[in-house]
Amino acid sequence: MTTNVIDLEAKGCFDFFWNEANTDKTSPGYGLIRDNTRPGGRQMASIASVGFGLSAYLIGIERNWITYDEGYERTKGTLLTFLNEVEQVEGFFYHFLNMETAKKYEEFYDCPSIIDTSIFLNGALTSAEYFGGDIAGLFEEIYARVNWKMYYDEKNNWFYMGYKEGSGGFGKWDMYAEQMMQYILGAASPTHPVPAKIYKGFKRVLGTYGDYELYNSPAGQLFTHQFSHAWFNFNGIVDEDGIDWFDNSIKATLANRQYCIDHGDQFLTFHKDSWGLTACSGPNGYCGPGAPPYYPDVLPSNDGTVAPAGAAGSIVFTPQESIEALDYYYHHQPELWGGYGFQDAYNLDVEPAWFSDHVIGIDKGITLLMIENYKTGFVWDLYMKNSYVKKAAELLNWTPVDDQPES
Repeated sequence: MTTNVIDLEAKGCFDFFWNEANTDKTSPGYGLIRDNTRPGGRQMASIASVGFGLSAYLIGIERNWITYDEGYERTKGTLLTFLNEVEQVEGFFYHFLNMETAKKYEEFYDCPSIIDTSIFLNGALTSAEYFGGDIAGLFEEIYARVNWKMYYDEKNNWFYMGYKEGSGGFGKWDMYAEQMMQYILGAASPTHPVPAKIYKGFKRVLGTYGDYELYNSPAGQLFTHQFSHAWFNFNGIVDEDGIDWFDNSIKATLANRQYCIDHGDQFLTFHKDSWGLTACSGPNGYCGPGAPPYYPDVLPSNDGTVAPAGAAGSIVFTPQESIEALDYYYHHQPELWGGYGFQDAYNLDVEPAWFSDHVIGIDKGITLLMIENYKTGFVWDLYMKNSYVKKAAELLNWTPVDDQPES
């Protein structure tokens, strides 16, 4: 039964990406994928959703959910949309797009996004490795156009977090979070690379929760320990300071679960099989629950909301604990199951108990890719054989543990 739950969830995730795309081949937005399925929701695509979706199509081909030709046609059309139609600045795309026009979604303040562009590029890169040929050529054109230097704060040696036309970059990626993919793509760029030393430009804040010592993100959401790992296989890799980011994600996941166990008397939703605090929908809108060790100036924002993607996206780090959580959700929280597998989140600490009525693309994406990596390593294998990824690992001094010199 356990395997069935995992497979059912994976198929539900895939169906989201396949069904919630613009399939009108005459539309400028062909191939764009919806950000979420909120009832009555906006015609809004997420470029991060598309990035996960491009890798999802490859999984769909391998699992015989779609044919090779179907996946090829959808992928090629999507990349053509991004090359020719999607609004961009120096190669960076906006977080959210109008599903039909491919222009930035005007109802929200938005800026060209480095992290969401990176997620999209990761999906495009895996497509290039899988299909080769003209798909690879389209990826090369899109990737070569990205001016990583636009987002580089040379004085402080970090990436800006946002960019406003006219005034330049703002914010800072000066902490450990999901941005590791930015160093890979930025350092290896064939046209506008940033120096590899940028990898030294973020703080490594070592903290402890219970038995676990780890480098956490500021508010401790699990997606920050998952997203880059969905493509780059950090297992068995250490950096020049000896940091093993895969092991760090294991510790972060176990600490997150332990926090939920420890606070089971405070929150009805939390226990050993209901855990995984990560950004998700909540009873009062989008929220960002997380677990310690927090950064010193960060206050916890937990209200009892748990997202299945928290545990599912960590299945490569904590397979037994993650599978037990998914089994629990499926068998004991039936209201959490919907047309695309698990709905985004639930909360038993409000009256009445709250269950999301929708899914979010990035949560379905991290779930599907990590389940596939757990089962076959397929996405990892595609990504890790890419020449740009190999070049980045060398530039950043990320090497296999076995290659480390003896101390």
